[in-house]
Amino acid sequence: MPSLQSAQDIFERQFLEMRCELLNLAAALDRIHRADGASDVQNDSRMKQLADAIQIVASEGDDRAERLQLLFSDDYVEGWNQ
Repeated sequence: MPSLQSAQDIFERQFLEMRCELLNLAAALDRIHRADGASDVQNDSRMKQLADAIQIVASEGDDRAERLQLLFSDDYVEGWNQ
């Protein structure tokens, strides 16, 4: 189904918000890097997830949000609610 808005319209509307979110991420990573114990955090598996997420965001395709959701989701366990 075609979009009702052009890519340019969406980009113009979303650009500042996307830029802000990227700056927030970079600032948080900078604060972690400058803090005491930064080397301990670098070995945290969640940092690997963030690095993988950044690669997904930088990649091509129209399924980046889905791939990010899967990256941060737990595997399904049959019978988990019993």
